[in-house]
Amino acid sequence: MRARVANALAPLAVVVLLIAGWQLAARWDLLANALNIEDFLVPAPSEIAESLWEDRALLADNAWVTLQEVVAGLAIALAAGYALAVALHLSPVLRRALYPLVVASQTVPIVAIAPILVVWLGFGIGPKLAIIALICFFPVTVNTLDGLRAVDPALVRMMRTLDAGRARILARVEAPASLPYFFSGAKIAAAVAVIGAVFGEWSGADEGLGHLILTSQAQLQTARVFAAVAVLSAMALALVGALVLAQRRFAGWAIPAGR
Repeated sequence: MRARVANALAPLAVVVLLIAGWQLAARWDLLANALNIEDFLVPAPSEIAESLWEDRALLADNAWVTLQEVVAGLAIALAAGYALAVALHLSPVLRRALYPLVVASQTVPIVAIAPILVVWLGFGIGPKLAIIALICFFPVTVNTLDGLRAVDPALVRMMRTLDAGRARILARVEAPASLPYFFSGAKIAAAVAVIGAVFGEWSGADEGLGHLILTSQAQLQTARVFAAVAVLSAMALALVGALVLAQRRFAGWAIPAGR
């Protein structure tokens, strides 16, 4: 119990210290002077908190739009990433042909292709989902594939001696063993999904936190920009937390004791 409390208090103490230092540096114009910019461009945490409260309705409306995009895009990435990992695992020929392309897909700058996706798919939710899925599927696919291939060969041989076919070995041995790897990739994907949503909204949207950030920047509402970023961070943390709970439910046997 004490270890868990200490683990929770340690990062909290670091955050409090960082916020306190930021508050003092912003109030005394240390950051603005160091960066040689106007002081209103470096809001203090207290100003960001004030914006979170005063603009709560605006932030909530736009956060709801972004959350729907993130959840839908992440769901597509999880399903497509897992299915692709299974296909690559079952077919060595397919793995040799497609795995380099999977890696290459992550070398394409999203900010470069996002406007093209908007032209192809329109200004609706389609391009946002495509961008989020493109960013998120890679860690899911790679981690799941590693998990499928990390199964003890002795278990596979034992299943074969029991006349188990390829499908049954996958369902009874390989798929369960890959779950911890899948959740590791899913947590990474959830953390970056909000980035994909922002890129998508920057390319073409009239609502959402990404759009709110752009309009607030144009109006020099810096505190509101940071408030929107704080909401995005909270959204990502909530998604990762949900996946941690799901991992404890479906792959808790792989989590070390005391964690």
